[in-house]
Amino acid sequence: MKRKTTSNSEITPAKSRRSFLKGLGATSVATPVALAGLNKAATAQNNDPVIIGCPVSLTGMIAADGIEVRNGLEMAAEELNEQGGILGRPIEVHFADTESKGDDMVIQATQRLIDRENASAIITSYNLETGAAMINAAADAGIIAMHAFTSTTHDDRVLADPDRYWGIFQYCPPERIYGEGLLDMIQTLEETGKFDRANDKIAIINGPGSFTGQIAAAVRDGAAEHGYTISLFETATPPVSDWGPVLAKLRADPPAVIAMTHYHVQDQAQFMNQFTTNPTDSLIYMLYGPSLGAFRDIAGENSVGCLYSSVIGVLQDEIGTSFAARYRERYGENSSPSVGAMAYQAMFAYATAAALAGGPGEPYDDTQNRLVAEKLKAINIRGPVGTMRFHHDTQSAVSYPGETDDPSLGMPHIFSQIQDAKEDGYVVSPWPYAVRDYETPSWIKGGE
Repeated sequence: MKRKTTSNSEITPAKSRRSFLKGLGATSVATPVALAGLNKAATAQNNDPVIIGCPVSLTGMIAADGIEVRNGLEMAAEELNEQGGILGRPIEVHFADTESKGDDMVIQATQRLIDRENASAIITSYNLETGAAMINAAADAGIIAMHAFTSTTHDDRVLADPDRYWGIFQYCPPERIYGEGLLDMIQTLEETGKFDRANDKIAIINGPGSFTGQIAAAVRDGAAEHGYTISLFETATPPVSDWGPVLAKLRADPPAVIAMTHYHVQDQAQFMNQFTTNPTDSLIYMLYGPSLGAFRDIAGENSVGCLYSSVIGVLQDEIGTSFAARYRERYGENSSPSVGAMAYQAMFAYATAAALAGGPGEPYDDTQNRLVAEKLKAINIRGPVGTMRFHHDTQSAVSYPGETDDPSLGMPHIFSQIQDAKEDGYVVSPWPYAVRDYETPSWIKGGE
């Protein structure tokens, strides 16, 4: 799928945000007030609770993310129930711990939520599985399942068998958007005079697994179109405490851009500690890790200047900052609103679609659940992670600016930069969500 780019070169963050906010009225906003309006206009089907099932890791190696998903769903259910639930029916969220294990555990957890708990829908983020376990169990039960696997494999499955996967929705864009979006972002920085490449070389430091491999491949395959050549393609196996061999290669043939798709936060922070002792004149992009406080804790001042991105995350606008404040007040200053917000907004999307469809269906109720699926494909939901809108063919979230030029019709692929080691990174792209300009890192010639 060919990505689109937008021309933002003459628009400052403050000016562009003011202009954009004037046009927000055309976008459906998923808020308790909006759902309350639907509830007042309809009669409840009955008083039985609507069960939402969530198979997620609450213990094990990815439990930190799973706990935030639980928080986000519980917070959404509470806010929705304060305004009448779904057509007068209260929402209950039931969780099944997948224990950071694979397909067998995910299938068991999903099936238990459907058959024992009578879940009308499944909403989760991701699990350590092949990507088929949860969606196949949900498809067999004829219910809606919403996930954030960030996977092109999802798109492939839905396109290949739409009759089977009509109810499966990926509420974020697939991983290829990371690589394609990075190249577009660099191009925008160059066009606006904020980045002057030292040469035409990109070095890629890949991580383990297909997820990072897909992102690295997208950078590699799209580099030539943006006037770059690949000077290094290295795969790192965690944990990495000594980056010496990789840094020796980078210093022997310095690239203009270092793109690290290896996302283990400790390894990334150690890279920065060792890189800055003798840096190359390179823009540094890292996947995911710099968004965590642990990255800044380990790298300290060496973290300042790093660029990172997320295809789904809390925006630093009025809606996003309000959500983050409420979330941290409820779950503590060390909680992660960006993770919780994903499931939170997905819950609002499901509740809106179910209300518009006349109510949720039961497990194995193919007819009513298909109506809910059609409504999900028809609505735009504006929340803390931007606009959630689905492609009708792949049933993945539309990405902005890569797949639409209209910021009200796609989920922003947000790029942030650490500009103070004591603070979270600031969004520097895309328009109109940027709150700061990109700053040249101190290690690049001409930087501060």
